[in-house]
Amino acid sequence: MLDFPRWKQAFYWSLAALAILAALPSIFAFANLRWPSGLPRPEVNLGLDLAGGSHILLEANPDQVKRQRLEAMDEDVRQRLKQNAPDVRVGDISTKDGSVSFMVEDPAQLDKAREAMLPLTNGAQLTGQRDWDIQVLDGSRLVLTPTQAGIDLAVTQAMDTATEVVRKRIDALGTREPTIIRQGAQRIVVQVPGLKDPAALKALLGQTAKLEFKLVDATASPTDLAQGIVPPGSQIVPCADARACGGPPTLAVRRLGGIKGDQLTNAQQTFEQQNNQPVVSITFDQAGGAKFAKLTSENVGKPFAIILDGKVISAPNINEPILGGSAQISGSFTVESANQLAISLRSGALPVDLKVVEERSVGPDLGADSIKKGMLAMLVGTTALAVFILVTYGRFGVYACAALVVNVLMILGIMAVANTTLTLPGIAGFVLTIGAAVDANVLINERIREERHRGRRVVQAVEMGYKEASRAIFDANITNVIAAALMFFFGSGPVKGFAVVLVIGIVTSVFTAVTMTRMWVANWLRRARPTEIAL
Repeated sequence: MLDFPRWKQAFYWSLAALAILAALPSIFAFANLRWPSGLPRPEVNLGLDLAGGSHILLEANPDQVKRQRLEAMDEDVRQRLKQNAPDVRVGDISTKDGSVSFMVEDPAQLDKAREAMLPLTNGAQLTGQRDWDIQVLDGSRLVLTPTQAGIDLAVTQAMDTATEVVRKRIDALGTREPTIIRQGAQRIVVQVPGLKDPAALKALLGQTAKLEFKLVDATASPTDLAQGIVPPGSQIVPCADARACGGPPTLAVRRLGGIKGDQLTNAQQTFEQQNNQPVVSITFDQAGGAKFAKLTSENVGKPFAIILDGKVISAPNINEPILGGSAQISGSFTVESANQLAISLRSGALPVDLKVVEERSVGPDLGADSIKKGMLAMLVGTTALAVFILVTYGRFGVYACAALVVNVLMILGIMAVANTTLTLPGIAGFVLTIGAAVDANVLINERIREERHRGRRVVQAVEMGYKEASRAIFDANITNVIAAALMFFFGSGPVKGFAVVLVIGIVTSVFTAVTMTRMWVANWLRRARPTEIAL
């Protein structure tokens, strides 16, 4: 059991050496030393509570999701009637009172209209509940009303999508290890360590980036627009500024038949060739490019509006067909605002507006003080343990202390390579891991002492000590790993930070306290062949 071939020793030393080398850049950073620029630099990321940064709580309005569902159902109803019941004559489609309703002029066609609408009300889910209820009122009016189950499902889907969009936008900023989690039914917590400008973060996350291209209704008179009157099938959209629409504060655009920004594949901030002004170059997917080519080919000479988050940012004329699937969005952009818009468009539009309900910035001074105190706690704890172990177990205590140092360095190295984040609870996990690592050596040494008292020879006592104690050590640490894994999967924020360090620390402490010390003891026994040991 105490026989360690050279290849096995070389393998164990290689594992420890690689982890220790990976820990060096982090040690240099903690000590404010400069790491050579030409060497690889894996480094432990510091969480918001240690590095400082921005904390923002975003909240969505469920009523907006309900309005969006009504608008989508309005368009679906029109398309369904056109495709599946073209002979059914209906009156105006209304979305008043939170329902979609329309009058069927011929009561004999009511059943046909109802059959055409039924596929739109399916919302299977596992409960079998429908997303929409369909009713017949007054013998001729069909009314589609959203169910509570459908509304709850729509809000959940919208928040899941919004969380992913927020994550993509923050990742595009180049920040490391942000925390983005759902809180409750309609809130998202965003923590970005190291970000010193929360205003820029709010501007980026507050932009819905809902992009639309719609034809301008040239038949609408300025007088009617000023009174809020538009031709049937059109809608009034405000202009972002005076230059966006060429003068008037609003434009009338066709409500249907436009192109949405969800068909974009790329968006980049570039410069216009003629006047070198910042613009956003966009690229459509195949379906979007074909639709954009058709729109521009059929409407040469007519203006079309580029609408961002419900406001017209530009209304150029279509001078010629745009067939390449690419276009430019121009407006009153700066380089920074154009880049932010490009990031927003690349990451996708938010399905619902997010309002900042809480924000705070954490200064790096607080984090530096936490690191200093955490390091002091580890140093004091390690020193006290080392003194106790050395006094109690002599040579075996030296091996335990050496294993403790290797353990700490290996934890840092593995965290750096895995690109994990160290938080204040993580430092607590660090200190706890140090104590757990010493516990393993205490169990082994006490077991060896018991075997010597029973009269076993030195080699036999050491062999039995490691063999018997290792079983208890592995059993105890497996339960700890299970508990830490559950904290990681079901916890959030600080709990996850603690669990990550705890899992890594348990694995490295078992390796150093059992495997490494047994290898050192085996080499000493083979070399010195002692007849007695001081325990």
